[in-house]
Amino acid sequence: MKKEYWYIIIAYIVMQLSSLIGIPIVAFTGAAMGKSLEEMETLSIPYWLVISFSLTLVIVLVLLRKERRTSADLRDASSPASSAAWAFAGVFLALIAQSIAANIENMLGIEMGSENTQEIIKLIEMFPVVILVSSIIGPILEEIVFRKIIFGSLHKKMNFFFAGLISSVIFALAHMEPEHVILYSAMGFTFAFLYVKTKRIIVPIIAHVTMNTMVVLLQSVFREDIERMIKEAEKIQSFIGGF
Repeated sequence: MKKEYWYIIIAYIVMQLSSLIGIPIVAFTGAAMGKSLEEMETLSIPYWLVISFSLTLVIVLVLLRKERRTSADLRDASSPASSAAWAFAGVFLALIAQSIAANIENMLGIEMGSENTQEIIKLIEMFPVVILVSSIIGPILEEIVFRKIIFGSLHKKMNFFFAGLISSVIFALAHMEPEHVILYSAMGFTFAFLYVKTKRIIVPIIAHVTMNTMVVLLQSVFREDIERMIKEAEKIQSFIGGF
């Protein structure tokens, strides 16, 4: 594995652990500038999320700046039009994979719903700027780390299934919800397939960004509208049933 790739993995791990130090620093810095400590204890979490993810993305892009694709790589990669089509189709493939995985988890007695997702939705509702992390910066970093670097390196030494399995399980465990390892692994497999199929990391990035954005919009921005539609549908169903 290239040394730049190791630096990226280290930067990603440091970012994940940085909240232990970064959040208190932001809180006390804000307090020192005149903000109340109670207010900063709340604000420091979204502030540090945006700062740490943005800084890490910059570091990753700088480390990858010298990477050049050979003529063989460009020849094997899908055309821009084909890549766009796969990125679009990838969203539906990811939704299907997620649905199948969720049903499997349900049959195994695993409670549906992600605590991570709910916590992120709460943060977004209070601080909309967090959507930059959940919907854009986060997916970009995850695809570079877990698909381009980890999966890509493994796939050079083994077939797609085992490379996808190992990288997807690592991807799942990185979300700190081991009970949903099947769900996250299914997503990882889908994005790995898109990467292998097109040889362009931008394709799973677009699919991942789109899917995360859809989840955020459905569970935060349009949640009340969806709940109202469901209640109205239930009323209509009750009326028809009673009739």
